[in-house]
Amino acid sequence: MLSHSNHSVTGTILVADDQLSNRELFYELLTAEGFDVVTAMDGVEAINQLSRVAVDLVLLDVMMPKMNGFEVCEKIKADADTYLIPVILVTGLSDKENRIEGIRAGADDFLTRPVDRTELLARVRSLLKLKHRTDELERAEAVLFSLARSIEGKDPYTHGHCERLSQYSARLGEQLGLSEDQITALRRAGVVHDVGKIAVPDAILLKPARLTPDEWAIMREHPVIGERICSPLKSFRLVLPIIRHHHEKLDGSGYPDGLRGDSIPVTARVLQVVDVYDALTTDRPYKKAFSNTDALKTMKEEVEKSWWDPQIFDQFVRLIKSTKSLSRAAAAK
Repeated sequence: MLSHSNHSVTGTILVADDQLSNRELFYELLTAEGFDVVTAMDGVEAINQLSRVAVDLVLLDVMMPKMNGFEVCEKIKADADTYLIPVILVTGLSDKENRIEGIRAGADDFLTRPVDRTELLARVRSLLKLKHRTDELERAEAVLFSLARSIEGKDPYTHGHCERLSQYSARLGEQLGLSEDQITALRRAGVVHDVGKIAVPDAILLKPARLTPDEWAIMREHPVIGERICSPLKSFRLVLPIIRHHHEKLDGSGYPDGLRGDSIPVTARVLQVVDVYDALTTDRPYKKAFSNTDALKTMKEEVEKSWWDPQIFDQFVRLIKSTKSLSRAAAAK
């Protein structure tokens, strides 16, 4: 007898198989357990179904016309909209080569024909539980990103700041040869680095004049508050140090912890260089936007004061110059 908790796992499953009898078998087994099932008779139809229906799991036959299961799986895993959908490859071939090809294509699990009903349901439920957790995580991230953008939206002067930071930090991270995980963290941190400003009153946040010492003390709390807001998300493990330390300076005069030199995480040093540049090159209530040349000149002086990392700054200058020359070339076409 199946327990009630097993039945509580629900979802929409796409079954792709060129044999009608196989599609009908899966349809019967899965709908009897309370799952919604959509079917496809070949690989191309499977891809089309994915663009039409919100699918939680895909059961793919390996040998299909037009596009085989490996190719469909690869396509699913290469698309940002579908790569988190678990894929089970169903094959009559139990040899090692096919498994290895399936793993290369990004398959999450395998079933060998003839399919055992109990094994099928166990694997489907296990992957759907994982998918539901991933969806919850994605929703939590989406809420945080919305919160960060709503803070940015309060101030017309900072419009587009998050997107620019996210984009440039990731590109600078790539240029510096940082790991894929660090680059992803920079892309996320670009959006949420100032989320702690939710706790800063608008009168301080939007004040056009210089802040008083008391107001400045409140403002300096935002990296710590931002870290606290984002800390429940395990997927933000590498983002938290960037949020907390993007206002530190190499000479120890930054905040909130007065870190010095290499004790400031490299990802935080990357974001702060991009952050400073963006602040200098956009209009703010207390100053007009600097030209590109003046901004880099000002930053070079600050590098000489041991505020920003000189090697990261040099790479950033190269990135800016290459971007500007690309823009000019595109405009000349």
